[in-house]
Amino acid sequence: MLEKLMPKSDEFFDDFDAQCSITLEGAHHLHALLKDFTDLDARVRAMKEVEHRGDAVVEVGFNRLHKQFITPFDRAEIHRLLGKIDDVLDLADAAAVRLNYYELPAPREDATELARLLVVCCEKMQVAVKELRHIKKPDLLLAQTREIKKVESQADEVLRAGMARLFKSGLDPLTVIKWKEIYDLIETATDRCQDVANIVAGVVLEHS
Repeated sequence: MLEKLMPKSDEFFDDFDAQCSITLEGAHHLHALLKDFTDLDARVRAMKEVEHRGDAVVEVGFNRLHKQFITPFDRAEIHRLLGKIDDVLDLADAAAVRLNYYELPAPREDATELARLLVVCCEKMQVAVKELRHIKKPDLLLAQTREIKKVESQADEVLRAGMARLFKSGLDPLTVIKWKEIYDLIETATDRCQDVANIVAGVVLEHS
């Protein structure tokens, strides 16, 4: 009888899935912006709407965490997971906003490649987080976390090479500073994907 009165703990997985889906949508938006600078203002506003939807999902998840007695795994890890996925989308949105504010004349290939790698990271993050529902069958889940690490390492390499090219580009110093900030924001978003992967792997090791 008591079990029937308890909320379903798997609702947290719905929150995670919704978050990852919206975050992937945001990564696609950013990648598209960096491939084509036309109509930036409207497209950045659309990105901001995606970010707001992500915030709404996070709020639902946090509220559920405060109210719900039964959770599928440790409360602190659920809180961290919600927060880190949210960080990915916030960083992507921050990069998009700067593209608009800074009035940069044209995209740079390195920034576009970083955004593409962020999309790949988000795709793999979505699969890994979805597999948390099947925590007793961890093979696919752990494989995805390893794949996220590989992509994050690729983003590190692109950042280093891209920075070198940026500093040798002959662009004026202010433009260099603007692009450096955008590069850093996108690469940091891939770092947060790696943080998500680490949390997921930790939960698997604890419960398998």
